[in-house]
Amino acid sequence: MEYYTDRLHIRPFKGNDLFDTYNIYNQDFICKYLLHDKWTKENMQEQFNKKLANDALTKETSLSLAVVKDLEVIGDLSVWYTGMKDTVEIGYSFSTKASGKGYASEAVKSLVNKLFNEYGVHRIQATLDARNESSKKLCERLGMRKEAHFIQDYWSKGEWTDSIVFGMLYSDLD
Repeated sequence: MEYYTDRLHIRPFKGNDLFDTYNIYNQDFICKYLLHDKWTKENMQEQFNKKLANDALTKETSLSLAVVKDLEVIGDLSVWYTGMKDTVEIGYSFSTKASGKGYASEAVKSLVNKLFNEYGVHRIQATLDARNESSKKLCERLGMRKEAHFIQDYWSKGEWTDSIVFGMLYSDLD
């Protein structure tokens, strides 16, 4: 999957995206609410190789896409099938320098539209750490509805955390 929005180029990761991607994932602030720890110089190539390998969305494989602005990777979109018929989950991370400019909304909205219109997906969901206010706001801007709030259901980085599930159907698109 490769395409353009008004301001962004969205495509599978390439080998020369390593350092831009590392600059996103070596930030405590970015990784605080993610399932993995921040990347280190020692593990960045191993972590990045996983992104390179996720270059097609199938029932068995997830897809990782680079969000590129002016030849620099500013974000990462991920999508995978959940196991429920025609249902996918999405995830996303963006560099701090991209925040407040609408890039995340533009990129994720375009992904949602592609998934519904080109992949025939029935339902899209996002599961996030309930403390992640930016991610909650993004889901709401996309027209996703909050469907569940689980209390201390996930052990992450030495503490119990709450999870929120957002979801949407094709009919929820504006």
